Amino acid sequence: MIVVTGATGNVGRELVRTLVGAGEQVTAVSRRPGPLPADVRHVPADLADPESLRPALDGATALFLLVAGEEPREILRLARSAGVRRVVLLSSQGVGTRPEVYRHAAGFEEAVRDSGLDWTVLRSGGLNSNAFAWADSIRADRTAAAPFGEVGLPTVDPADVAAVAAATLREDGHTGRTYELTGPAPVTPRERAEAIGAALGTPVRFVEQTRDEARAQLLAFMPEPVVEGTLAILGRPLPAERTPGPDVERVLGRAPHTFADWAARTAPAFR
Repeated sequence: MIVVTGATGNVGRELVRTLVGAGEQVTAVSRRPGPLPADVRHVPADLADPESLRPALDGATALFLLVAGEEPREILRLARSAGVRRVVLLSSQGVGTRPEVYRHAAGFEEAVRDSGLDWTVLRSGGLNSNAFAWADSIRADRTAAAPFGEVGLPTVDPADVAAVAAATLREDGHTGRTYELTGPAPVTPRERAEAIGAALGTPVRFVEQTRDEARAQLLAFMPEPVVEGTLAILGRPLPAERTPGPDVERVLGRAPHTFADWAARTAPAFR
């Protein structure tokens, strides 16, 4: 049995569907219930309270873990004592490129490597689903606002992250590996807005924010150091952050999906 934390999020929801489609028994963990396949067991739990995970871990052999809460070693201790043998951690590309900002995620990676379990770390680049932040404004007046409109990053489809996670949870040969997951090519915010417009069959107007406008918006839900790191990546990405990586194709045997693929699949969210 495989335990999926964050099971109602953009990656977790796709991962649950993928694992169930492959015939795996899945326990879905999230703080609140959400849309899940009918035969999937849901356990409400919070990674900030490791003890709340105990009922979900009973009988599990593998764990998909998010970077959340402050006690990864206690989570992993509980998992090991429950019989879990394999853990896959969804981390961030920023651990490798900007370790001074992503210390929290780096601490989870260290805990996973020290856990005594078979481990794999997935360092994801920015997710295409971050564009859901535009859903309200695109539905209301067909506009999308973001800073640094001409700076491209190879953002990744959550379905591709989920597919890699499913492979590393189910297959041998990934123990001790750290994979960096990106899309196939850099795409600018302006190009993302155009792709969503093409999927909708109607133009979406791109509005370029100033850095200060974007900073104020991000501070509403992110700590200041993470906001500054995020703006640095969006505005002045390092070569490693601009360059598509090979690991999605290496694991899956196919190229990652494009942003346009993602937009076509999720167009109803923007109608």
